[in-house]
Amino acid sequence: MDQLIIDQETCTRDGLCAAVCPARIIELNQDHGFPQPRPEFEQLCIHCGHCVAICPKGALSIGSMNPGEFPLVSLQFKPSPEQAEQFMRARRSIRTYRDQAVEPEKLIRLIKIADYAPSASNMRPVKWLIIKDTTEVRRLSGLVVDWMLNMTQIQPEMAAMRRFDRIIDAWEKGEDRICRGAPHVIVAYASNEFVMAPIDAATALAYLELAATTLGLGTCWAGYFNTAANFFPPMTEALNLPQNHRSLGAVMVGYPQFKYQRMPVRPDPPITWR
Repeated sequence: MDQLIIDQETCTRDGLCAAVCPARIIELNQDHGFPQPRPEFEQLCIHCGHCVAICPKGALSIGSMNPGEFPLVSLQFKPSPEQAEQFMRARRSIRTYRDQAVEPEKLIRLIKIADYAPSASNMRPVKWLIIKDTTEVRRLSGLVVDWMLNMTQIQPEMAAMRRFDRIIDAWEKGEDRICRGAPHVIVAYASNEFVMAPIDAATALAYLELAATTLGLGTCWAGYFNTAANFFPPMTEALNLPQNHRSLGAVMVGYPQFKYQRMPVRPDPPITWR
């Protein structure tokens, strides 16, 4: 197990590392005031990096988590509230894409950014499948249509409520309303043993979608794709995820065909104060 290491020459004994530790397994020595691990440190440390990241002097490290390898936070890139609001409000779910593949390095960068999303107990259970081949994306869209056709037979009321007929009709006319002509699909999946994995995956995909905007890319959740991935055996077999794993979310990725000019206005959200 990695050990907590304190550089006593640079440590100012400000107690910040102990204050931000989620598990409260760092304390200040009563005699000399330097941080030290509590007895349960090795058992409970989740390697979140809070203690290393908070230290203004870089005096603390935990095994491979060395402050010298932690990039400094740059205030130069901190957006103003107004900039952050416009960035969030201007992002759209993209359903029309250019016939252009995304560079592999951009797809990898998206996933690396998404991997920094919060994760319960820092377990980080989410794994990623990039469906890069556009022909394969199209084939999988066809399997989703097959699932819809099957549902119209076994659950006609549900299929009618979701208007599967319109999607099936569009497919038969050459229009893909499953993956919307996106060149790629990214699937977030995890082992069934992780109870909090669905929330972790949704959060990571939200990070991915926001990051995509900064790279000139568009995204949209592929809801029908994800449902078929978990409930339609031919689709499950086609994705070939590891045993006891399931798809927790899928997003289309590509270059947007059009550029939006305005931000829609939303009604005020319902808020209850207690």
